[in-house]
Formats: sequence, structure tokens, C-alpha cells
Amino acid sequence: MTSTTSSSTRFATSADGTRIAYENRGSGPALVFVDGAMCHRAMGPSRDLAEALAADFTVHSYDRRGRGESGPGSWPYDVTTEVDDLRAVIESAGGKAHVLGVSSGGALALEAARRGVPVDRLAVYEAPFIVDDTRPPNDPNLPAQLQQLVQQGRRGDAVRTFMRTVGVPAPFIWLMRVMPTWPKMVAIAHTLPYDLSIVVEHEQGRPLPPGYYEKVAAETLVLAGGKSPAYMRNAQAAIAEAVPGARLEVVPGQTHMVRAAVLGPVVAGFLRG
Repeated sequence: MTSTTSSSTRFATSADGTRIAYENRGSGPALVFVDGAMCHRAMGPSRDLAEALAADFTVHSYDRRGRGESGPGSWPYDVTTEVDDLRAVIESAGGKAHVLGVSSGGALALEAARRGVPVDRLAVYEAPFIVDDTRPPNDPNLPAQLQQLVQQGRRGDAVRTFMRTVGVPAPFIWLMRVMPTWPKMVAIAHTLPYDLSIVVEHEQGRPLPPGYYEKVAAETLVLAGGKSPAYMRNAQAAIAEAVPGARLEVVPGQTHMVRAAVLGPVVAGFLRG
């Protein structure tokens, strides 16, 4: 589907009535980008990736619920609501689209494809699973613990706990507290339990459940950074093995931090077929 090149904010309505803000960039077949934790259209890799892919695709970047200009989320969290949000954006894009998801956004994209959301081709960059003993598992109660911190008004503590969990060094966390992005991260701290709820079941150091992704029908590319830790690379290999016909590609020199100039051409080549 060919769309306009406008990047002004538009809205899709999810199944529960929540308005989901998105923007379009570029022209060509529809591609929906799904952000990871602590990111939305105005913070993170969204717009850089859209620019990198706009020559070949109409990129639909959206604010996941509770972030940016989208409507609020709620607790207890149910991943079904975010699957419905992605479905609504795809419907706004013409009813079917390629999907690119990064980090927990990749896990959400996989879940949506598993539940039958109409995805043409699917690219996933480093869904943060822990499927072996190369890293200690995360506490399965972590989403509830962060939600409690948010409810107590300790949003900064929730962000710090999340950063420690994903391996950010303590000195860097301290430095981030005086950076201009810190208030923006604190402002969306309430969405951290949502992201953790999506992935924590697959962060227990156990293999993926047999057959979990067998209903993913989209042609799928699973990507890992060549400089990412072993647990992350191993998890991507496990996902690629679990999704029927999926292909694994390791991007040399890359980490979990997305570099649009590097990732964009790899994704575009796959989606173009």
C-alpha cells in the first residue's frame, strides 16, 4: 500500500476505546514499528529508523499505550490490550503490514503474530528473553514490584530498578539522573510493568515452551547484535528455531542499542524480499 509522506499525528482506536497515536513517514508498502521499553515516537530509535526506511516503505510509528500522545494504560496489565493496539494501527495502515519490533516491542510483535494479527513479514531485533543459564533469570514478580513503586509515587526508583535489571552499570544510572532525558523516562515509568509482563515469563532461564510460536505465519527474520551478551544472542537463536521457517541473522558490531543506519538496511533488504 502506498501512503502519504506526512508525519503529523494521527489516531487509531483500539478495541477497548483507547486512542493510539501514530505518524507516517515515507512511501511504499506499509511497515509498522513497535518500540521497546522507555521509548516512544519522541524518545528512542523510532524516528531515526523511520527515516532510514522511508525510501522503501510507509513507516507507521506509534506511541504504545501510556506513552506520548496515546491514551493511558491500566493495571493489572493484559498483553491482549497491546496486541489490539498493534492490530488497530495495522488496520489504519490498510489492514495488513510488515512489522518491525525491537526489544520488548519485538516480543509484543511476536505475540501479536502468534495471535493471528495480519502481518506480512516480521522482523524482530533482540527480544530480551533468557532461555538458558548464561544469565541469571529475572524475578517473576518484577512487574508487580515496579507497579508497587509507581503506585507509591517512587517513579525514579522504578526506573532505577529497571535499569539495574537490564544490566546498566550503577555509575551510568547515577549519571542518567542529571541528564535531560531522565524526567522523560520517569514520566513513563508506569509503562515499565507492562513491558516486563510481556517478557518475564520467558526470562526464567528455561527453553521456550514447545510449540509456542508454531502459529506465527509471517515470514520472520530474527536479529541479534554481534556484540550483545551470550544470553541475548542465544535467545534470538531459540526464537528463530521456534518460529516456523524463521531466519536468524547476527548483525556484526551491534549491541542492544539500536543504530538505525546499521539496522535499517538489514531490515529493508529482508522486507523487500
